[in-house]
Amino acid sequence: MTGSEPLTILPLTLETEAAAQAHYKACDRLKLERKQRRMCRRDPGVAETLVEAVSMSALECQYQFRFERWNCTLEGRYRASLLKRGFKETAFLYAISSAGLTHALAKACSAGRMERCTCDEAPDLENREAWQWGGCGDNLKYSSKFVKEFLGRRSSKDLRARVDFHNNLVGVKVIKAGVETTCKCHGVSGSCTVRTCWRQLAPFHEVGKHLKHKYETALKVGSTTNEATGEAGAISPPRGRASGSGGGDPLPRTPELVHLDDSPSFCLAGRFSPGTAGRRCHREKNCESICCGRGHNTQSRVVTRPCQCQVRWCCYVECRQCTQREEVYTCKG
Repeated sequence: MTGSEPLTILPLTLETEAAAQAHYKACDRLKLERKQRRMCRRDPGVAETLVEAVSMSALECQYQFRFERWNCTLEGRYRASLLKRGFKETAFLYAISSAGLTHALAKACSAGRMERCTCDEAPDLENREAWQWGGCGDNLKYSSKFVKEFLGRRSSKDLRARVDFHNNLVGVKVIKAGVETTCKCHGVSGSCTVRTCWRQLAPFHEVGKHLKHKYETALKVGSTTNEATGEAGAISPPRGRASGSGGGDPLPRTPELVHLDDSPSFCLAGRFSPGTAGRRCHREKNCESICCGRGHNTQSRVVTRPCQCQVRWCCYVECRQCTQREEVYTCKG
């Protein structure tokens, strides 16, 4: 400082420094690798978006698997144990996580919560000369580039890393496949002489549904092992599929989830899940499957819920309270 600067600069500078420090601390609190932490620190909006993406992905995973034996239990040791293995469930976790981050970042850009990106400018819109660009498109170009760099490809010799990276890309590709162009008409009497158009991502529930289908049709790949050294080598192609001409990477070129290991049953408590004992099920839908043939208990209870609701002018809803008996089914231990 020379003493000649305007005094009004001082509190603004201090505020900026304090905000930067808070942002750095937010990044440091997240469990990130060195490169990821550096990318997080570059933009004050990243830390908040990372937390949002993790929460959104976990909730969607739990929603998609709510009727399954594995119901996306990620507490404590279960998550760590799953991520050490190459199950179908692990493949889904990598895909839904990368999809969640891609989706959250694209939305954060268009919402103005990021410093290094704004709305999508979509220069390749069809019939662009007939449309007036407007609105604020979700910036998928920025978010997908960021996510690929953030997740990063590791050594091509690392078999498991290649599979994980492939499944990460599947999540990003499903987000890209769901992009739609939304338009709004302008003109006399709705003549639509001019249209304002912007790009919009599909709702994340739709993304979760597509990835759940890919989970159900996931391909198992294997590795060739050098008998002399015991070390894993190249990935062998999925069963029933040729590795392709030219001897390239035998991983499928299409966006399909791949896994290395057969999944456990998830019936009993263990390293990967708490099991299904005590889990609530639906008698006609999934009790036999979730309870793993052990049978289920039936408990009758009385519940009171609002019913026969009517809208009253002005301005409230009037409901009666109805009492009914319902049966709850839970898996035997």
